Amino acid sequence: MSLETMGLTGYGWIHIIALLCLCDWSASQLSYSISEEVNKGTVVGNLAKDLNINVQDLETRDLRVVSSYSKTYFDVNLRSGNLFVDERMDREELCPHVVKCSIKIQAALNNPMSVHRIEVNILDINDNSPSFIEQSHVFNISESVSPGERYLLPVAVDADIGSNTVTTYKLSQNEHFSLDVQSGGEHDVSAELVVHKALDREKQPVIKLLLTAVDGGKPPRSGTLQLTVNVIDVNDNTPTFSKSLYKVRAKENAIPATLVMKLNATDLDEGMNSKILYSFIKRGNIDPSNIFDLNSETGEITVKGTLDYEEMPAYEVRVQAMDQGPVPRSAHAKLLIEIIDVNDNAPEISVTSLMTPVKEDAERGTIVALVTVSDKDGGSNGAANCKVDGSVPFKLKSNYKNDYSLVVDGPLDRENTSLYNVTITATDEGSPPLSSIRVITVHVSDVNDNAPRFMEPVINVYVKENSATGSVIYTINAFDPDLDSNAKMTYTLLDSTAKNIPLSSVVNINSETGDIVSLQVFNFEEIKTFQFKVQATDSGVPSLSSNLTVNIFILDENDNSPAVLAPYSEHGSVNSESIPYSAETGYFVAKIRAVDADSGYNALLSYHLSEPKGNNLFRIGTSTGEIRTKRRMSDNDLKTHPLVVLVSDNGEPSLSATVSIEVVVVESTADIQTQFRHVPIKEESFSDLNLYLLIAIVSVSVVFLLSLISLIAVKCHRTDSSFSRYSAPMITTHPDGSWSYSKATQQYDVCFSSDTLKSDVVVFPTPFPPVDAELISINGGDTFTRTQTLPNKEKVSW
Repeated sequence: MSLETMGLTGYGWIHIIALLCLCDWSASQLSYSISEEVNKGTVVGNLAKDLNINVQDLETRDLRVVSSYSKTYFDVNLRSGNLFVDERMDREELCPHVVKCSIKIQAALNNPMSVHRIEVNILDINDNSPSFIEQSHVFNISESVSPGERYLLPVAVDADIGSNTVTTYKLSQNEHFSLDVQSGGEHDVSAELVVHKALDREKQPVIKLLLTAVDGGKPPRSGTLQLTVNVIDVNDNTPTFSKSLYKVRAKENAIPATLVMKLNATDLDEGMNSKILYSFIKRGNIDPSNIFDLNSETGEITVKGTLDYEEMPAYEVRVQAMDQGPVPRSAHAKLLIEIIDVNDNAPEISVTSLMTPVKEDAERGTIVALVTVSDKDGGSNGAANCKVDGSVPFKLKSNYKNDYSLVVDGPLDRENTSLYNVTITATDEGSPPLSSIRVITVHVSDVNDNAPRFMEPVINVYVKENSATGSVIYTINAFDPDLDSNAKMTYTLLDSTAKNIPLSSVVNINSETGDIVSLQVFNFEEIKTFQFKVQATDSGVPSLSSNLTVNIFILDENDNSPAVLAPYSEHGSVNSESIPYSAETGYFVAKIRAVDADSGYNALLSYHLSEPKGNNLFRIGTSTGEIRTKRRMSDNDLKTHPLVVLVSDNGEPSLSATVSIEVVVVESTADIQTQFRHVPIKEESFSDLNLYLLIAIVSVSVVFLLSLISLIAVKCHRTDSSFSRYSAPMITTHPDGSWSYSKATQQYDVCFSSDTLKSDVVVFPTPFPPVDAELISINGGDTFTRTQTLPNKEKVSW
């Protein structure tokens, strides 16, 4: 039971303590024992039974467990009277370094007030392993130590008590040491490391051991300590040379400090016992220290004086290696140094004449420079061979013995490489051969061998119409990889015409900068594109040139207002249309058509209806221009409706035109002057328009059948030979309701549209109509149009 459950927070604790002090303490005391680390809820004992209290009275007497600890380790179950564990208990944490560990609490009851003291002994369990204070321990033991020597080992500590603490030690298996475990009492166990076999540092300088401390728990726990035994060296080994006789060779031209060889002696000891110092041994009247230096620590022998093969072809030297132990030990060796003759003079290269720069169009064999090679050595050491290194368009041509000419051996291109660093190498025939290098810088001069270049052969230039005269519409830029005057360019326009207009009146070009300037204001509606060529010419001798094709595209601007097509006039006159009073919703009133001379969005038109305020009888399709009724007529509507249609394009800024239409409402359809009307969008009954369409379709079909019968009758009167030239005609009915009549040479199609708003009858030969083909169409039942294509490809409709 927590303090919050008991209501003992804040000042409540003070009240409880005061009551405990004032009340008459009972002499009774309960004692329990329980192991540490038991689970929460483990029952310690039954307070009701041990205090001789009825279980039913526990709640009425408000039994509470009170303690002075920061944690509530125990609580009581008021229903059963059991005292149980309410918090994890760690004996090592509660009672460190104490053999007996107990928790003292009080059981308080009311009505009447009584307090009973309870002592709970916490029993130890083996929950801690032995551990050493340090993770590793080092012993330094001389290799001369005698067997039987002892060394005290660190002890392990165990937080547990009694039999759960450390009881013994163990040592990992080895051949040099053993373990002596001593017990001074029940809880005092120590161990010593005993040497039982002589040590040899040269065989095993470091010995790794593992010390294990084991407690008496069941099961037992253990801890380990890493032991490192460093075997201390004694000077019991003599230095040894890798060879008793060393043979080396030294060049006669070796400079002072040149390394001749490095002596190598070893000593199995360590420290000062293995530190070796080298020295020369003087024998007779020959002192090798006059010719050579010996580094006493590293054993490096270097040249000190001048070596000359002709004076002394070989040197015999004695050397000594001595260690630095308390009683030094030494070894000796013989060193034979042979002096060898060398080729110690390299060839010399000199340039006697240099003819530069060289033109990039120079022919092969053109002389660039004269070269002479000499060598101070004699014989084969003085014979030199000369060559050009790398991949360059030059080579050496031998003139006489050691005289050479450097000549052109390949094509030169200043634009790729304007300067060559020609490397000439001369090598003698000595052993080993010596060589010299000389670098000759050759400059290449320019000739006019490159025509001006454009990035692209054709460019497209976009110019807005109505741009100001004299504005730069584009800048031509060509480049020439040549230099100076060979790269200086002028620009000219080649003679051409643009839409039958002389080019000189349309554009001009700045000959130096390449700026193309407009000479007139362009009108997209008159000219949309034209083409011309620009020529770039350099100033070389002879001059070279290149051409560039320029395509000029005029970009449209919104400079044309929409134009309303007949039969309606633009703003300024009023057009009249009549509709019946019985007109249904969606009744077709009129269709406004307009065009715009611009293109793109500038010619994309939209239609809007400007009606008097409060008039909501008509609507117009923003893209089709069709005016239809929005609802049925009512008695409150006017008989005359003036409408203003605004036609706007989508340019920036937008331009527009207006049309005024006066719509007159008549009582019946007989009063409507216009002969044909479009049917409403939704027509469920069979209207007059369908009747007109049916009559037109039947009439055209009859005419077509009569023509077909006449054609077949004419064919029947022809001879058999005539029939052989033609195949039989064929009449085909298509799923979409169209008919086709075909022969081997031509085919006619009759097409009927299923659209009730716009039904067309079209008769035409296929696949390609001749120049005089006729197109007959019935448009929505309102008009009957016949279109014929004339020989000049113009179409005439009526």
